[in-house]
Amino acid sequence: MKKILITGGAGYIASHTNIELLKADFEVVLVDNFSNSCAESMKRVEELSSRKVKFYEVDLMDSEALDKVFIEEKNIDSVIHFAALKAVGDSVKNPLAYYSNNITGSLNLYQAMKNHGVKKIVFSSSATVYGDPETNPVTESTPVQATNPYGHTKAMMEQILIDTAHADDWDIAILRYFNPVGAHESGRIGEDPSYPNNLLPFVSQVAAGVREKVVVFGDDWDTPDGTGVRDYIHVVDLAKAHAKSIEKLAVSKGVHIYNIGTGRGYSVLEMIKAFEDACGHTIAYEVGPRRNGDIAEVTGNPMKAEAELGWKAELGLKPMVESAWKWQSSNPKGYK
Repeated sequence: MKKILITGGAGYIASHTNIELLKADFEVVLVDNFSNSCAESMKRVEELSSRKVKFYEVDLMDSEALDKVFIEEKNIDSVIHFAALKAVGDSVKNPLAYYSNNITGSLNLYQAMKNHGVKKIVFSSSATVYGDPETNPVTESTPVQATNPYGHTKAMMEQILIDTAHADDWDIAILRYFNPVGAHESGRIGEDPSYPNNLLPFVSQVAAGVREKVVVFGDDWDTPDGTGVRDYIHVVDLAKAHAKSIEKLAVSKGVHIYNIGTGRGYSVLEMIKAFEDACGHTIAYEVGPRRNGDIAEVTGNPMKAEAELGWKAELGLKPMVESAWKWQSSNPKGYK
């Protein structure tokens, strides 16, 4: 049974990935500092999988504590690196916090891996590295030109890994994913931000009466209805891509970069309408100004991942919004 260390292991995407890895008979060891997650998600992962998970409350900024995890946990096969600050708008307001946390934390992790001879990693990157692309959908060869500090940190973290692989024969899967949405079919785990920075949890909270209205950031973009268009991917499909990537690194050397998306974009207003259909009532929204760092549209071509990983997104818009609503309506206060 291979042992996988997962940073940010109590978070939204990680929780769903844990389920898929445990289902595939991997052993998971989780590291998290609970800055944007909580321990309850891990309890529910154990409940859903009927498996125990090992956990360490460690901040990646604490290199000594991180090193102790590698000393304690012998025979780590691979790492999945989720841990990062991740809000585009917040990164524009607080760039130093993003560069400090995301870059330094990652360097500490990579150094600990090197010190302990762990040379396989799946890195949680983002479509934000593409910035405002000239054409859509983007491919893995589309130029990297991030437009905000969050995207810059992801691009830097990618480059550090690529350089390390060239110097030290690491095996790396870089997953550039688009916009994760939805929740586990059970309604027991889902996205629980203290303050939503992404569209769907905001819409969910308005639908549940937790918030008054959704703010649509601009209706004058160069898109069919004037609102931003994104490639949304169900979090369960995304989780499965991580499990497939671990399997890929077992048989394939070097650096592999993949877009993890559906290839299909939806506008903000289309997402609100789909959520209204799921919850059965109107969702209040108002149009506000554009946010700094935002772009009109980005969608991804996932054909490389389909060909090389044997992975394909299977869950469309309806299960995305229906599972998100099931999670929100079953857990009106999140994990609290």
